[in-house]
Amino acid sequence: MNRRRFVYSGLAATAGCGRRQAEAPAGTAYVANRAGKAVAAVDLGALAVVRHIALPAEPEALASHRSHPSVVISLPGAASLAELNTETLALGQRVRLPSGASKLRYAPDGKTLWVLAPETKQLLRLAAGSLKVEARIALPETPVDFDLSLEQDWAAVSLGASGKVALINRAAAKLERVTVLDGDVGQVRFRKDARWLMAADRAGRAMVFYHMGAHRVGVRVPLHLRPDHLCFKPDGGQLFITGEGLDAVVTLYPYQTEVGSTMLAGRTPSVMAASVIPSYLFVANTSAGAVTILNVATQKVMGVAQVGRQPGFLAITPNQEYALVLNRESGDMSVLHIPTLSARRTKAAGLFTQVPVGSEPVAAVVREL
Repeated sequence: MNRRRFVYSGLAATAGCGRRQAEAPAGTAYVANRAGKAVAAVDLGALAVVRHIALPAEPEALASHRSHPSVVISLPGAASLAELNTETLALGQRVRLPSGASKLRYAPDGKTLWVLAPETKQLLRLAAGSLKVEARIALPETPVDFDLSLEQDWAAVSLGASGKVALINRAAAKLERVTVLDGDVGQVRFRKDARWLMAADRAGRAMVFYHMGAHRVGVRVPLHLRPDHLCFKPDGGQLFITGEGLDAVVTLYPYQTEVGSTMLAGRTPSVMAASVIPSYLFVANTSAGAVTILNVATQKVMGVAQVGRQPGFLAITPNQEYALVLNRESGDMSVLHIPTLSARRTKAAGLFTQVPVGSEPVAAVVREL
């Protein structure tokens, strides 16, 4: 079977028991199992693991792009990256790094792979095909998170408790400036048009809007929670925020730079994933072993699905049929059938199936046929 697939980063959280009759999604989910030191290849047509690929160290993150028939795996303990061929399901080249990689992102055009290396305080640019390190960009503080703009050629790196953000010209692989935002900067995200950068100030419980053209802070939007997790609506028009301090999802409007609503979202809401049609938001309730499903248009709870233990990674399949979930403690991937959710009269959402994937699944990418 030809396993060259288009990529979709992420996975949606859910768990389940009995399988229901419905058309299964085409493609393969590649699931990194940290404790199992392996990647599980899950056939989304059969909803079954077709192979476990052993790794030389514990995986931390995955990245893939439609233009390459591979999945790149970060192995922080071995200070290296490994490449998995998606056509043969065999490991290919392995590349040594100056230190372990915490986060990986392909540039939108797929020509470069960007790697965050906190131990050596660097952002690395690699050639996508050969995985050769092309540039090492030194950072003034230990990095926490980074993002790549869709428009223009920027990278932004948050520098944690220093309250700083580093702005990098991707084409030149050059640190252009370091700006001080104050607070404790966690996740950073570019607005879709790249005119503004949004930074999560965890200490100040606020979102900071930084104007990329004027190079200044424009707006600080106070929140009633610590902004630990961010998730865009697929069209980029809304940013959903969860975190310590509130059992709810806060909706932020990036183009109006203001908070729109607060929706209750179960106990200890954490990571999220959003579907396009219908417009639902899936929110992992990690400590409760559940996923809360919100209707974005009505801002109401659609349902609550009891899933595996410690759901910690969410996404939607590219055909919008299923929400997939990685449950770290129970070692499985749960599947929700999205089209049947609106037909339910109760808020107990039914589960399509649950697939055992390995020990401590922490990340995944989905490649579509």
